[in-house]
Amino acid sequence: MIMHLAKLSVINFKNYAQADLELSAKINCFVGENGVGKTNLLDAIHYLALCKSNLNPVDTQNISYDAEFSVIQGVFDRKEKEETIYCSIRRNKKKQFKRNQKDYKRLAEHIGLIPLVMISPADYILIQGGSEERRKWMNGVIGQYDRIYLENMISYNRILTQRNKLLKENNNSSASRDVLEVLDAQLVQYGEPVYQARRDFVDRLTPVFQRYYQHVSGNKEEVKLNYFSQLMESDFEAALRSSRQKDLIVQYTTTGIHKDDISMDLGEHPLKKTGSQGQQKTYLVALKLAEFEFMQETMQNTPILLLDDVFDKFDAFRVKQIIQLVAENRFGQIFITDTNETRMMNILKEIPAEHRVFKITKEGIILQHS
Repeated sequence: MIMHLAKLSVINFKNYAQADLELSAKINCFVGENGVGKTNLLDAIHYLALCKSNLNPVDTQNISYDAEFSVIQGVFDRKEKEETIYCSIRRNKKKQFKRNQKDYKRLAEHIGLIPLVMISPADYILIQGGSEERRKWMNGVIGQYDRIYLENMISYNRILTQRNKLLKENNNSSASRDVLEVLDAQLVQYGEPVYQARRDFVDRLTPVFQRYYQHVSGNKEEVKLNYFSQLMESDFEAALRSSRQKDLIVQYTTTGIHKDDISMDLGEHPLKKTGSQGQQKTYLVALKLAEFEFMQETMQNTPILLLDDVFDKFDAFRVKQIIQLVAENRFGQIFITDTNETRMMNILKEIPAEHRVFKITKEGIILQHS
């Protein structure tokens, strides 16, 4: 199934007091200088799909300065029917999401309806950041196609918070030990299926990722993606029990899926230490394109693809390789930002698909070409 965003409207969202765009079902390009708000439009689409910003996790900080609220609305063409998704953010109030004017009881109910993959400079945190960033990435991908995973993850984090609170109280009474037994059993209940889903995800994604990297790089280097979890080494329940005394001393839970990580390697060495800027960017683009194909096959639904400043700092060969990939018919709707309008127009000549080019300036948005 291929769905697309037909109309996007924003009010008081970041630097936009108001904007209304009618979009192409295939390729939409936002061109303009740095700082004019190109990425903010992609972030509005990210909100509609995943109920959150890709850039700022504090919702109220995405409201325009001095405004009391922000609204993002999208009209999607899905299975030849219109789907209207509405997001409202108000200061000192809960974020509100509606589908066809009907409120969601929980935001988790929306995740997966509009599959989305975004490639942006912010992805460098997957390489340069800590293990939490890589876990968040896994959660974000798996949660779009596996509702049970998402529910297990929410439950696991809730139980983990309760367990850490109990450990901080450091009350080694028999009653506290009994509560820890119950919490440990619940951590195992929710954590083990998360571990299995992550392991399956990385195992299945890795060969797809390696194929994309070889294509974009021209078969220049070997890349690896390895998943690590304490659950690989021992039974989860036994590990929690054996680490309990240590946990009481340090006052937090030292064992579990919240310690999982992924290593990103170039050859036999960590990409973070040995990879050039070009190699790191190629690695991330290949990883996200593999994520796209994986989600498409798993969900039987074509994700929307957001490419934020992807072509910058790439040599001509790698730009051409990426263009060849996105020109393929299996890609659905694509959004691209670029500071170089000439480069963007040259790229579009290589992609035989319907497109719209929007010029973004501080004064507003102009449809340049369609």
